[in-house]
Amino acid sequence: MLVGVVGKANVGKSTFFKAATLAEVEIANYPFATIKPNHGIGFVKIECVCKEFNVQCNPRDGYSIDGNRFVPVDMIDVAGLVPGAHEGKGMGSQFLDDLNQADVLIHVIDVAGTTNEKGETIEPGNYNPASDIKFLEVELDMWYLRTLKKTWDKFSREVSQEHKEIEKAIAKQFSGLGVTEEITKDVIKQLNLKEKQMTEWSEDDLKSIATEFRKITKPMIIACNKIDMPSGQKNFEKLKKEFPDYTLVPCSAESELALKEAAKHELIKYIPGEDTFDVIEPDKLSDKQKQALEFIKTNILAKYKSTGVQDVLNKAVFDVLRYISIFPGGVGKLQDQDGNYIPDCFLMPPATTALDFAYRLHTDFGDNFIKAINVKTKLPVGKNHNLEHRDVIEIMSNK
Repeated sequence: MLVGVVGKANVGKSTFFKAATLAEVEIANYPFATIKPNHGIGFVKIECVCKEFNVQCNPRDGYSIDGNRFVPVDMIDVAGLVPGAHEGKGMGSQFLDDLNQADVLIHVIDVAGTTNEKGETIEPGNYNPASDIKFLEVELDMWYLRTLKKTWDKFSREVSQEHKEIEKAIAKQFSGLGVTEEITKDVIKQLNLKEKQMTEWSEDDLKSIATEFRKITKPMIIACNKIDMPSGQKNFEKLKKEFPDYTLVPCSAESELALKEAAKHELIKYIPGEDTFDVIEPDKLSDKQKQALEFIKTNILAKYKSTGVQDVLNKAVFDVLRYISIFPGGVGKLQDQDGNYIPDCFLMPPATTALDFAYRLHTDFGDNFIKAINVKTKLPVGKNHNLEHRDVIEIMSNK
């Protein structure tokens, strides 16, 4: 799984990425501060099962705070896009190609309206952020369409002449976009294209296909950044009414970054995603730092119950992609050979079966699968049993 962070230039995208990952990236108040994509590790937050077993977990990857488990996810931050990106403007073709590997997109917008369509700084409230939501969808749709049309004429004639199965042929040809046979079947049925020859599909048909492929293979969540500004709060309420079917999350990446940096230097105790923090070393804080923390507490955490950064990442993984977390363990044995309790937690796609999980742990476990045991209930489950979020599973095999 790869989470992509995307958006217009200069909306706080790299600040969001750094707040999520604490990776060292350039943050600057001008367009195209990011040129090459940044890679980093973010963390989704779940309630660890260690509470239920009354033990202290020792994560091998990620970390734990007060029973909150933070599980790593790969993230990529590409340079800001501009209108016409699909035509190559602002190095847009390169940036869109970089995004192709992402499974879900976090679209960071400047909800306060302090940047225009070119990513240039303007007075707060002088730009409608709704335009950015629409702009990115258009750019992605046109990029998908461009990819389809590159080989379409020759490809469609070949499929028609050789009487190939349309769904299989399209899925194979455009697998690089994440298109599968099942996705293709659903889209063709939805657009009523089954009765037409591929060579007769119109330009509008291809545009519709491109849009549907994009919606399915690049699901999106909107991080409404700069919610800490008065114009941001006002615009956010408007966006909720204008885009009722979208996942919109109020967000202040600067606030999250400030809290994480303070926690990193042990000035405060802060659990990402929470609505409060505790000051540990008040004497080491400057007056400016104290004012900043008080602003965050009053204007962000009290109003929105979090800075939004953790919420965005959790919603992207668990609500949009519908991933689940699974802990390997054993009945009466939750420690590894080094004595660490519940050291591992795996993020798995929806409809993961016990057999899928066995293969995720090791090929031998899958090849020699006997049964699985739900450690919480101590009951056996079959190989085709669908696992649930926060299950603890023991795999029994011949190996």
